Amino acid sequence: MRKRPRNTRLYQKALEIFTLSRSISNYLIHDMTSLQDNGEEDSHIYFTGDIIRQSDALAPRIIKAENQTFQDDRIKQANSLIHITNKLYKNCERLEQTESNGKEFLALLRKELKKFKHLQHTWIMTL
Repeated sequence: MRKRPRNTRLYQKALEIFTLSRSISNYLIHDMTSLQDNGEEDSHIYFTGDIIRQSDALAPRIIKAENQTFQDDRIKQANSLIHITNKLYKNCERLEQTESNGKEFLALLRKELKKFKHLQHTWIMTL
């Protein structure tokens, strides 16, 4: 099984998104850990973990798709990657609704996700 991806630009962008997601999550979590006025925790705090988990799945999914023997299996894995990317984008939008000083950084992450989606579309055509 190959450990290195064929499409290094897509793979590198996935790694960048993971690093950015982790940094943003670490920044946001400090604003969200305090209890609200009603004594409850911010319900959006769980989305910070979701963006890390989803962005962490991007790079391995690229390698997994490229290592599939049959084209149908490669496409199935690629579609799974699309699904993860869309969920990650949606969670960024949800986090932008929070009362946090770091929500401006989420726009940067969504911009990088748009670039990733473009690279992803081109990559799928080569599978």
